[in-house]
Amino acid sequence: MSYASGVSGKRLTLMLWLFWLPVDNPQMQGVIGAHGGRDTEEQNLGFPVIAKEKVLKAFCISLTLWFSFCLEMAPRKGKEKKEEQVISLGPQVAEGENVFGVCHIFASFNDTFVHVTDLSGKETICRVTGGMKVKADRDESSPYAAMLAAQDVAQRCKELGITALHIKLRATGGNRTKTPGPGAQSALRALARSGMKIGRIEDVTPIPSDSTRRKGGRRGRRL
Repeated sequence: MSYASGVSGKRLTLMLWLFWLPVDNPQMQGVIGAHGGRDTEEQNLGFPVIAKEKVLKAFCISLTLWFSFCLEMAPRKGKEKKEEQVISLGPQVAEGENVFGVCHIFASFNDTFVHVTDLSGKETICRVTGGMKVKADRDESSPYAAMLAAQDVAQRCKELGITALHIKLRATGGNRTKTPGPGAQSALRALARSGMKIGRIEDVTPIPSDSTRRKGGRRGRRL
């Protein structure tokens, strides 16, 4: 049965059924006869006695194997490759037309946020912070973390079809420092080097006309 190792389960079941087919089957009785299938002439001549039903079963098995071999050798139709349709996630615009978004860069001395929205500012497209790119707490506001965050934002914007950004840069503001943190300039450079076109750059640090009392007391924060 080594040559039949490639035969499927259904074909093997059919072969076994043919081999163990009982002699009492009325369909077999009409073919073999009721005498049991022994050949007295062969027995008298000294040849081995072979039951006719065994010969018939062997013939059926050989025929089944031959049909199985023909089916396996038949040429199979290859699967047709379907063309994958490219789905555009961004707006439908003409080729070469710029699609603008707004990048809000909040650079404090504790962290750097790079937040991209649509022109209205209501829909967030992507937001990555410096703390998401480094493990050490002291490196969250570093220029390196801001650069990695800006690169991730630029890649996501390209996937969504946004090709240009207006920049809104801000520091902590209010009654605290009005100077942006160390990651502001690095984030802006990383966006420009990633292939994003830069529109207008605006400083939106909140400047109070009159502010609440700053924490620290009259003599300031004592170390």
